[in-house]
Amino acid sequence: MAERYDAVIIGAGVIGAAVALELARRGLRTLSLDALPAAGYGSTSASAAVIRVYYSTLHGTALAYEGFHYWLHWAEHLGLPDDGGLARFQQCGAVVVKTEDNQYLRPVCARLAELGIPFEDWDAARLRQELPFYDPQRFAPPRRPDDAAFGDSDGEIAGALLFPTSGYVNDPQLAARNLQRAAEARGARFRFNAKVTAIRRAQGRVAGVTLADGSEIDAPVVVNVAGPHSSVINRMAGVEEEMSVRTRPLRQEVAFVPAPPGVDFDRRPLVCADADVGVYWRSDTGSKLLIGSLEPACDELEWVDPDEWNRELTEQWTAQVYRAALRMPTLPIPQQAQGTVALYDVSDDWIPIYDRSRLDGYYMAVGTSGNQFKNAPLAGVLMAELISACEAGHDHDRDPLRVRGRYTGFEIDLGFFSRLRPVNRDSSFSVLG
Repeated sequence: MAERYDAVIIGAGVIGAAVALELARRGLRTLSLDALPAAGYGSTSASAAVIRVYYSTLHGTALAYEGFHYWLHWAEHLGLPDDGGLARFQQCGAVVVKTEDNQYLRPVCARLAELGIPFEDWDAARLRQELPFYDPQRFAPPRRPDDAAFGDSDGEIAGALLFPTSGYVNDPQLAARNLQRAAEARGARFRFNAKVTAIRRAQGRVAGVTLADGSEIDAPVVVNVAGPHSSVINRMAGVEEEMSVRTRPLRQEVAFVPAPPGVDFDRRPLVCADADVGVYWRSDTGSKLLIGSLEPACDELEWVDPDEWNRELTEQWTAQVYRAALRMPTLPIPQQAQGTVALYDVSDDWIPIYDRSRLDGYYMAVGTSGNQFKNAPLAGVLMAELISACEAGHDHDRDPLRVRGRYTGFEIDLGFFSRLRPVNRDSSFSVLG
């Protein structure tokens, strides 16, 4: 006889675990399934875990500012004691460099002002004062190190914005495990090394899942939060053809390097996004830097099979580190490449899909990797609200659900994250969203 639950959640990364927590809070008997051995073991564990509010769209910005408050009140959100076993949000601020391509961040400033989000506008002199290890030359457009024009400059950058509500979470996998622990305290169950091989349906709606060992689990609700495997699960469910926006896995590298000599990021941690050189970076414990790509035109996007991809660092590591060294000339460059390689789950416009599907009872929180870690606890709330409303008969496709933010009061229109939306041309089409 098949096991039966009120809801099955496919994926136990940080967003999947957040969905489990919120459904369990609403009284559902949930089972989270993951093909990997622990919560947050996959893409979540490789996340830079940056918490920021600068997005390309008003909705993305509003979502991120509401999400910031969940990390600010992490123990309260979890309902767990702050006993030293919780992930930590380091609210250190983020610096974002102004470039011609990002319109010198004028649209970002307008969105921040409309939403009442604090920021500081730094000119080049203020940037040099605050970050004396930074070379303010303008190097755009970003290039590969083997380009003859690499490192050429034609002036100075215009300045930057500082976002004081930004920062990073010190241990992204621990954050997922915190959510798992909080969900289990409310009766949720998790099962690992459990690969879903089929989505079953009956009488026009989802009926449950089948696992690789042949076992069947019945549930009237199935939620796809499978990260880089989300498109595989959607094809199993037969819902991909209806989607105007789809997802696919993208291979990414993040480099680990020491901080420039004399720069103590343990004392003053920082996050930076620098489109002038095409990289973002953040500090880490031990004055280490994590450096990732902002997907400039010179970096070819590597779309892969989520089960068959190169897990070794490549020349992309070198490109990211060398571009960062243009901005930080004393940056040590190790002889041996160190870092991590993982997959993003990327939608066609790099904006997530938080939605139902034409298969009743089948929901998806997908297209999230790369820029939605920061929104994970809020995404759990939004998905639980959406599932509750749709299961009670609400027609979300005709009348998109709106959810008022607990902390900011902003009204979040979930229609913005619909699978049926046109590709959003306001997007950066990069990890910045």
